[in-house]
Amino acid sequence: MDVIAQIASFNAGREPERLAIKYDKMRASRFAFLRGTCHLFYGQLARGGVFESAPLAWICGDLHLENFGSYKGDNRLVYFDLNDFEDAVLAPASWDLVRMLTSLWVGAESASLRRSEARVLCDAFLDAYCASLVMGKASWVERATAQGLVRDLLVGLGDRPRARFLDTRTQTRDKRRRLLVDGIKALPASKAQHREVTDFMAAFAKAQPDPGFFKVLDLARRIAGLSSLGLERYAILVRGKGSADGNYLLDLKQSVPSALAPHLQVAQPPWKTQAHRVVALQRRLQAVSAAFLTPVMLGGKAYVLRDLQPSEDKITLGQSGQSLGELRQLVETMGNIVAWSQLRASGRDGSATADELITFGRRTKWRQTLLAASRECAEQVGKDSAVFNAAYDDRC
Repeated sequence: MDVIAQIASFNAGREPERLAIKYDKMRASRFAFLRGTCHLFYGQLARGGVFESAPLAWICGDLHLENFGSYKGDNRLVYFDLNDFEDAVLAPASWDLVRMLTSLWVGAESASLRRSEARVLCDAFLDAYCASLVMGKASWVERATAQGLVRDLLVGLGDRPRARFLDTRTQTRDKRRRLLVDGIKALPASKAQHREVTDFMAAFAKAQPDPGFFKVLDLARRIAGLSSLGLERYAILVRGKGSADGNYLLDLKQSVPSALAPHLQVAQPPWKTQAHRVVALQRRLQAVSAAFLTPVMLGGKAYVLRDLQPSEDKITLGQSGQSLGELRQLVETMGNIVAWSQLRASGRDGSATADELITFGRRTKWRQTLLAASRECAEQVGKDSAVFNAAYDDRC
């Protein structure tokens, strides 16, 4: 398989400026390469065995260490949960697990952890996942129940005033905010994009209880995530509650078919649009979803509109001062969350029942198969990223 051709084909038609940013980020580390090539991962994943026999579940699809994060739900409480659903589909539960384990192997290497320490984290994730499945009841992580690194993250978000967050993304002149267009988190939007999005938001606002809340003050092309970079995406500053400190930031993100779609052998529901798929599955899998989460249409394309979630509200492996014990506790929390999300969505549109998931959690033979496969996947990521890096460097 030609890795470069596969990557180019998958990203064909994306906006060149943000696609260049994506490729630059992918060149930075093997973990970033893994994040940016979900399509490549599933194209190479082995078939048969536990990759076909595992119970069907509604899965995130692109599960990795950095697809967990903190956010304020539509009830304005702070949660730590899965936070990216653009690739969510119905598939064997093992698919999410092997991708997550692969991210642990690759992420541990990027964080200069030993292979034995990466294995500890993999075992901890699987132990927590299976234990939560066997319990058979979905729970959630909020500030009152969180521990360790996750608790520190949630406390910081819960104590962050709206004005302070707005100050990091905007600049104020004459008591009016404007988005900070810095080339890192945002790029300027064209006049045509300003007009199109502003007109859309005006029409959207008319159907809302408080139309004035959604009055657009400014917008920019948003830079966030990695896999989706190059797709149309906007950060929108709206009037909100009126004053400069009462303004809100919204995220408007184009939805396209899941990267897993070409590899699925299970019938999927007839979603109205890809945005309806993303929103429906986010609502199923999360305990509480982000505010304003809505599928919309703009210029004949499907988008998800939601409260803007800062990409920095997550925990990155290898941050300063992290101990192995803290990281183990972190991945245990992640294992719990994955199990809870699958239980929460069990028995829906063809997914396995809770009883079937409980039985899967009690079994142990599949674990060794998954661990071995994830190690092989991690080695393949290393080889593919080297090929990509060489091509990137030659072009530059």
